[in-house]
Amino acid sequence: MDDVQFNGGIFNAMGLSDAARAKSSSGDPKLAAREPLVVPPKLDNLPKPGEPPAEEATTGALAAIRDPDAAKKASHEELKRQQAEYCREHYEIPKQRGDDSADSATGPLGPCRPSVLTAIKKWNSGEDE
Repeated sequence: MDDVQFNGGIFNAMGLSDAARAKSSSGDPKLAAREPLVVPPKLDNLPKPGEPPAEEATTGALAAIRDPDAAKKASHEELKRQQAEYCREHYEIPKQRGDDSADSATGPLGPCRPSVLTAIKKWNSGEDE
């Protein structure tokens, strides 16, 4: 079984060929860096295993946590708002006036002019038009 070789582009893409194995130094997946876990300052206040956490302890502790995923989502929502505002001012209003040069307007998230590719992207992501 050791003498079987997979050659070709499809096998390289799947990582089955010898050339693809030589390129990848390790089989570990590449993950985004995340913040390490934070230990509470006082370990005396931790609930016993199996008990529900105290309500006042969880609300204060959860409010202090800075979740990078929530921050990324909030920043993306802000970019979407800025994109809509920019496109309304620099694309939609000039287009209504008959200005054809508005087709080149590009906001923070890309071009304002709708295209088939942006429609497909929105359709695949589940966004509303």
